[in-house]
Amino acid sequence: MFADRIDAGQQLAKALVANADAPATVVLGIPRGGVVVAAEVARELRLPLDIVFAAKVGAPGNPEYAIGAVTADGQLLANPESGVYAQALEQAAAPAREKLARQLLSLRGDRPPLDLTGLTTLVVDDGLATGLTARAAVNYLRREGAARIVLAVPVAAVSSATELCREVDEFVAVDIPSPFYAVGQFYASFPQTEDAEVRRLLGVDAT
Repeated sequence: MFADRIDAGQQLAKALVANADAPATVVLGIPRGGVVVAAEVARELRLPLDIVFAAKVGAPGNPEYAIGAVTADGQLLANPESGVYAQALEQAAAPAREKLARQLLSLRGDRPPLDLTGLTTLVVDDGLATGLTARAAVNYLRREGAARIVLAVPVAAVSSATELCREVDEFVAVDIPSPFYAVGQFYASFPQTEDAEVRRLLGVDAT
């Protein structure tokens, strides 16, 4: 059990200590909650912090169930287990893309996107349930030229950990418990993270 995302980030940093001060390495948080965890990892390891944008596409009538995920370049990753047809998935993805565009403007401001070519990226989220959003982020980083991708989370479902281990250069989790119902069950405090907190952690002027 983690006290909160800050505690989770501190524990995760201990598992990533071999990356401390590593050259050409950046910590990338998946918004919003993942950025809070990533900020602690970056602080502990003395590495730069940035953000990688990916957003869940919720099922019509059941927005908590991910049928896909979209990334900053507009790419859509489908959940093959959802059984949703391509046309319906594209229709559901439209509001997710709009939300992501607003999030890009809100959280990055006028800062240009980071050039990831040749970098080692430590991709951090606050936990993996289906792992779909993290998978979309990893695919995006590959397209952007990241040389090495380390996916690091405080907690992950067994199935997601097994699948994502195959898609990254290194996978790190503090805990892979079973049974696993939701990320929030492993936190004593798991409030929604607001844009203002993410901007503060990234050093983005809210104005």
